[in-house]
Amino acid sequence: MNRAPASIPGSGNNPWRRRLLIGVVLVYAGLLILAPLAALVGGAFASGAGEIITALAEPDVLSAFWRTLLIAFISVAVHGVFGTAVAWVIVRQKFAGRRLLNALIDLPIAVSAVVVGYMLLLLFGRNGLLGPLSQALNIRVAFALPGIILATLFVTLPFMVRELIPVLEAAGVDQEQAAATLGASGWQTFWLVTLPALRWGFIYGLTLTFARALGEFGAVLVVGGGIQGRTETATVYVFRALEERQYAGAYGAALALGVLSLALVLGVDLIRRRQR
Repeated sequence: MNRAPASIPGSGNNPWRRRLLIGVVLVYAGLLILAPLAALVGGAFASGAGEIITALAEPDVLSAFWRTLLIAFISVAVHGVFGTAVAWVIVRQKFAGRRLLNALIDLPIAVSAVVVGYMLLLLFGRNGLLGPLSQALNIRVAFALPGIILATLFVTLPFMVRELIPVLEAAGVDQEQAAATLGASGWQTFWLVTLPALRWGFIYGLTLTFARALGEFGAVLVVGGGIQGRTETATVYVFRALEERQYAGAYGAALALGVLSLALVLGVDLIRRRQR
């Protein structure tokens, strides 16, 4: 005797529940995402586009944006190599401390970015643990570009690794073992078998890393000091502009960063849809 399928909340058998669930999700997303974006756009164009362009064309502002892009590209390059290696080691290798390493990958998400900047000051500041060493090598880390890069690398660490680990686990080792059986070397197997299987996880990891690097504020402010023309990034400029009541520049820079990050995510998603 055949039985009718059980009613599932949110399915066609319960249209009111489905509408209610969709409505709750739309309101939730609208309040957290769309409303702030709308407020940002409205604030940016309240004084007209000309004032925004004039504010963003200032040399210090352009310098802050170029510095931000440089740090973001460095973060993408470093995590593209080492983040892939970390994910591959965690999935493919068995060793003592593997679970601890896997847990520590999420530490940058759990720790406040301000705390990250403070920890770097404790390490590389004038009286820090590694301060004498950096002074002996004539390398300035705190309140300089290297410190900002280190802070950004720390906070962006999880994105590449967390995108690649599930892809590596789903891909398995059958194709890699088959390639090795046919005589492929380790590097040939990685470049011709493993990396193509990781391409979308790799691209998404790089995209999220880049977007996160663009938006980092707390850690770079603490360790860099927000020195105008030297360690000021785009987000730190937004903070300074708000404090100095330069609202056109603050809104314009924030809008530019938001649009760039959104375009990155939507662009990658569009490319992936076309590849299907």
